Amino acid sequence: MVVPSFNQGRYLEATLCSIAAQDIRAEIIVMDGGSTDNSIAILERWSGRLAYWQSGADGGQAAAINDGMRRGRAPYVCWLNSDDMLERGGLRLLIEALEANPAAPAAYGDVLNLKPNGAHSEVWVQSFSERKMTLRCIISQPGTLIRRASWEAVGGVDSKLSFAMDYDLWWRLYRSFGPLVHVPQVTAINRMHSQTKTRNNRVAHYAEAITVVRRHHNRVPMKWWLAQPYAVWWKALTAAVGGLKAPE
Repeated sequence: MVVPSFNQGRYLEATLCSIAAQDIRAEIIVMDGGSTDNSIAILERWSGRLAYWQSGADGGQAAAINDGMRRGRAPYVCWLNSDDMLERGGLRLLIEALEANPAAPAAYGDVLNLKPNGAHSEVWVQSFSERKMTLRCIISQPGTLIRRASWEAVGGVDSKLSFAMDYDLWWRLYRSFGPLVHVPQVTAINRMHSQTKTRNNRVAHYAEAITVVRRHHNRVPMKWWLAQPYAVWWKALTAAVGGLKAPE
């Protein structure tokens, strides 16, 4: 399990604790981009429980994830951003799903959003179908697990992408191996806060997601253009003013 991180010391330890609390032992590999906060102190304290960690300049999040995966040996792989968490027992649910479905390249579970006020909401996750995938990313990355053989066959995440690298990966796994398996139970928690990359780069994220759909589906469904004002401009406005609230 690779944990890419940069100046996320306020969340990093909770993320590591959520992995260590699983009832299945995991290789934990932390790829820190050269943090200047308290992250290094946390990693030094955890060094005995980490399979590997490093801190320094890298080629970006996707490159760090790919590098971290190459340093592990486990038959299943995933990455967990340093501000997200696994649900207790989530890893076992995903492994059991892959063992029960040997042809599937990856499994994914339901995920909860954790808001700054402590409230939870459900992330939009659906059972797998190509049609659904053309309309939006129906898989929430924190709650996923991938066969190492499948990961290596497709070459990991595309290091040229910054925001939709996970969406692109699901498409490539599907095109190469077939449908991913959905586990209809909560396996992870996505932490929402003001510094998340997606929240602060909505226009770029949306544009990159459209590029991914076009790359794998050859056309962009009308839904993307109809939903753009809500997905980009309205959410960006509510994030900026802080007082208005749009539904998740």
